[in-house]
Amino acid sequence: MKIATFNINNVNRRLPNLLAWLKTARPDVACLQELKAGQNQFPERALREAGYAAAWVGERTWNGVAILVRKAEPIVIRRNLPGDANDVQARYIEAAVNGVVVACVYAPNGNPQPGPKFDYKLAWLARLRRHVATLRKSGAPIVIAGDFNVVPTARDIYPTKSWDKDALVQPESRSAYAKLLQAGWTDAFRALHPEASGYTFWDYKRNRWPRDAGLRLDHILLSPDLVPRLKKAAVDRTVRGEDGASDHAPMWVVL
Repeated sequence: MKIATFNINNVNRRLPNLLAWLKTARPDVACLQELKAGQNQFPERALREAGYAAAWVGERTWNGVAILVRKAEPIVIRRNLPGDANDVQARYIEAAVNGVVVACVYAPNGNPQPGPKFDYKLAWLARLRRHVATLRKSGAPIVIAGDFNVVPTARDIYPTKSWDKDALVQPESRSAYAKLLQAGWTDAFRALHPEASGYTFWDYKRNRWPRDAGLRLDHILLSPDLVPRLKKAAVDRTVRGEDGASDHAPMWVVL
């Protein structure tokens, strides 16, 4: 079972890129973030013609998440992250796929920090931690995949000081991510590649893609019962270099 995560950065604008990647990579499950499309603007027909059923939560401006499934239908469990009834941002969707619970997440960026957006980021990650702890009690195998908007450690970013004040690298952000690992979740890429950079994001600015000035923001976390079944984990870096590409590359695992 191949499960991928891909911050597509506007699903309609990048649809040709997405379809080309799906055709070559053939993930069984693909979690998308940053759809930048309203609920009625999602390209469901084009994806179904490409062999993928979809469940999604749209948002017209910035957010939006989706779970694509090949040769099956996702069974949606929930379309929002519990814990804050006032939070209407489209950042979470959860579905059962072939016996595995897949949670697709798009964590808040948190900039500028300090401030309300950073507070929201930390609160959102705390809500995620509480919710997935509850999920674990179900006994189902669980995959949490998405753009966490956290650079977990210094080795997950190119040598630089230019991001030092950014919310992505703050100690509080890294601590929130570390708490997930301390609670028993396994960072799939790091489990198989303890020393590799594993960058998944290269900003459009300052020539960062040609310089390989990347950050590892997109992660797939596994519940303990899935760790023995982890066979592969990789980043499809070349996708970032294509014409019209997202500023992220897909990251995937094989179970």
